[in-house]
Amino acid sequence: MIDKEKMKSAIAKALEDKGKRKFVQSVEMAINFRGVDFSKAENRINIDVPLPKGRGKKENKVVVVCDENMETIVKEGGADLIILPDELPSYADKKKLKVLAKDHVFLVQPQLMAQAAKYLARFLGPRGKVPKPLIGKPDEAIARAKKSVRLATRGKFLPTIHCSIGTEDMSVDELFENAEAVLDAIKTKVPEGNIKSIYFKLTMGKAVKVE
Repeated sequence: MIDKEKMKSAIAKALEDKGKRKFVQSVEMAINFRGVDFSKAENRINIDVPLPKGRGKKENKVVVVCDENMETIVKEGGADLIILPDELPSYADKKKLKVLAKDHVFLVQPQLMAQAAKYLARFLGPRGKVPKPLIGKPDEAIARAKKSVRLATRGKFLPTIHCSIGTEDMSVDELFENAEAVLDAIKTKVPEGNIKSIYFKLTMGKAVKVE
């Protein structure tokens, strides 16, 4: 059983390493596994986790692909960029999508998924930003996307997952609640006994292990 107080202690210690930076640092979480073969498709992790306390000042931006009938609804729901169907070909550009993929997530009106995939998926897929269907109330779906992190096994399926759980200006309790949400999501795919170690660190700080 992972000790909650020790997790909080590790987060607090990581925050002590703030220093004086000219930017707001992310608080990063790394989880290492044992006894799991991530080269097997059934073991791989690829899930989006909404952080209950949000991502801090580094909130995702959201691109929504929709038709003109939904344009006003998703704009009022908080979409940062709206792409209409006839605009999709102009976004099938590697450089343009590479820039967007850095800090945007992509939601698509369900009936436009095939069309969006045709122009966007081959560029966004390798970056872990495959467009997702816009399901449920648009404002709620957009809000979830803004505060979500992607957990994914990458590269040569190394036994580790890295993600941001917020920023240095958030409290220990807020960061802990986000970290707990990440752990709960991971435990739906990997048993807790296969979690070898957990670390927290700031962008420019030293990693602190949960003892």
